[in-house]
Amino acid sequence: MNLGRWSSAALMLSGVAIALTPERAASALHLAPTSDRGVTETRAGLGGTYAALGGWALVSRDPAAQRAVGVTWLGAATVRLASLAIDRPPTDWTFWSYLAGEIGFGASALAAARRRA
Repeated sequence: MNLGRWSSAALMLSGVAIALTPERAASALHLAPTSDRGVTETRAGLGGTYAALGGWALVSRDPAAQRAVGVTWLGAATVRLASLAIDRPPTDWTFWSYLAGEIGFGASALAAARRRA
């Protein structure tokens, strides 16, 4: 499996995991869905979106699908970095691991899209 497909699979599987276990995912992300509606929004907004985009990129031969995955991962990384200055969140190993994954998966998806084009 090439790196672009790994990136798409990671996005899809993270979405599936969030959709199936929104309370656990929200806790890991330090979110607090305080109502059934909050759980639904976590499940749909994060889980459904990531699962659908990653799944589409896995089955599509269109380089635009890989670009969309790459831009999604890198967008998350960019905002995570900006949040350091804006929000000053407490950081631990998970924060930095998520950032490394976002950058790695984003770059690999964009590189795979470039090779396909």
